Parts: sequence; structure tokens; C-alpha cells
Amino acid sequence: MRILIMGGTRFVGLHFARAALAAGHDVTVLHRGRSGAHLLPEATHLIADRDADLTALRGRSWDATVDVSAYYPRQVRQLADALDPGAAGHYLLVSSMAVYDTPAAPGFTEDSPLLPADGPEPEEITPATYGMLKVQCERAAVERFGPDSLLVRPTYVIGPQDYTHRFDHWVQRITRGGEVLAPGRPDAPLQVVDARDLADWMLDLLTKSATGAYHAATPPPFTMGDLLDAVASAVAPAGTTLTWADDDFLRTSGVQDRVLPLWHSDPLRRATNTADPAAALGTGLRLRPVADTARDIEPFEPLPQALTPTAEADLLAAWHHR
Repeated sequence: MRILIMGGTRFVGLHFARAALAAGHDVTVLHRGRSGAHLLPEATHLIADRDADLTALRGRSWDATVDVSAYYPRQVRQLADALDPGAAGHYLLVSSMAVYDTPAAPGFTEDSPLLPADGPEPEEITPATYGMLKVQCERAAVERFGPDSLLVRPTYVIGPQDYTHRFDHWVQRITRGGEVLAPGRPDAPLQVVDARDLADWMLDLLTKSATGAYHAATPPPFTMGDLLDAVASAVAPAGTTLTWADDDFLRTSGVQDRVLPLWHSDPLRRATNTADPAAALGTGLRLRPVADTARDIEPFEPLPQALTPTAEADLLAAWHHR
């Protein structure tokens, strides 16, 4: 296939491009040239800002278009306007599990109610607007690229080259060993997917001409405890222990969610981590063990908002003496 990737030099897009090239497909990546421009020498690179000028797409056509960088519905519409009729081929949008209204019932499927999104397009991406924007992107995709569009809804994506470093934080922290502050409840639901597994599966969906919406996530029940135990089994030195401090203690101690990545004190947000991925698994999604992903994470500079060793030690002391 001739495949256009909107993005392609960072994280999910990069892993998809690598998978497509390894499978012998003809890959074009459109990006701004700000990150990873030296990567993927086998691909055709179109340097453009999708928010400014997409004339580089004129006169070209592809069998499939994979859009990993649409966060506003106007970006989907502008892409459709920039392409010649039919030039996109089979369109795949990487959406999000954040599209669902909450609270979601455990084991909810792709037919579950989405967030209300009939209002104007939000001007900024925030935790409050992100899900609504993704719903609007999905609507724009179906309207402009047709009902056969593919809508992939991943949960937390983890793996090498993740610029958010949310999962990586726990790999790096547990690698240091000692007593690790584990946030909330070990049975709190949490779902993840390795970006490489996501990429391989999306490519397979396109080769099969699949349509519709799909969840990409570990099957429930999977929990924060399962994730940290898997990381510990892969990278923890001898003597490492996990100490679970509950949600109420952390909240009253002034700890915010972003300080401890992947922890959510809001039960409504945790509810979206109970999706049923049966449809995706039935089409061939294969998920590697989380421990294998942990072994592939490389060191990085600590997140600026993450808990410092001193703050962690103080919280652990307070937890033990509560």
C-alpha cells in the first residue's frame, strides 16, 4: 500500500511508520520537521504545518491515510479539503478512550454513549476539553472521509519513545529500588497498550480493510497493582517494596494526580479504564506483557512535575505515622 501518515516522527506515528516500512509498504510522512526529521530515511518526507499550509498534498494519492496528530476537528476538515477527491484512501484516525461519557459501566463497548459535543469547537486542549475534541474529530472523520473510516480508541499508550514518560516514570522509579510510594488502591482499574503492538495492529486493520471503532487496551480486569507488579518483576533490584498510600491520604496531603503519573483520584476517570477490547482482540490485536515493555524503556530526565525523592520520603513517613 501507499500510506500517508499525518505525523510519523514521534511515538505512535513513528512506530507505525517503522512497521509499515518493515512490511514493504510505500510510506509518506507529513510533519513540521521539528522532531525526528532525520528518522525514516526510506520514507518520503513532506515538510508542512497541517495548521497552516497543506498544498504539498495536492496531486498525490494514497491507499490509506493514518492520522495520529488530529486534536481539533478543523484539522480533519482541513486535511480533507487539501486532498484531491479520493486521494486519502482508507482513513484511520487515532482517537482516544476519553471520548466516552462517564461514568462508564465496567466492560463498556464501542457502542457506549460518547461525551456531548454539539457545541462550538473548544479553542484549547485541556483535561476538560480533550474528550469532547476527540468526539468532534471522529464526527468530522466520518463526515469527510466516509462511514468506512477507522476509529482507533487507545487507552494509555506506553513504550519506547513516549514523550509523556507517564509509564516510564514508574520504570525509572522502581529501577532505583527501595521503598516505593504506590498511589491509591492496587485494585484501581488501569488499561495500557504498547505503541508497537498498537502500530502493528493498525497496519493489519488497514490491510484487512476494516472499518468502524475499536478499543486498544489490556483486557479487564487489569489494575494499577498489576502494572506496578509487572514493572517490578522486570526492573526492581532486590529489596524493593511497594507501599500503597490510599486516595484520601494523598488528597489530604495535597498530592495532585500529575505528580504520580497514571494515578487518578477521580473515580469517574478511573471508570474509563474498564473498556472491553474484545472487538480489537478479535481482529488480531496482540498485547505483549507489560514487563517486556518495561525492559525496553530507556533512561530519561525526570518529569519536572513528578514527586521528588525527598517529597516521596516525607509522604511515606507520614503514611506510616498516620
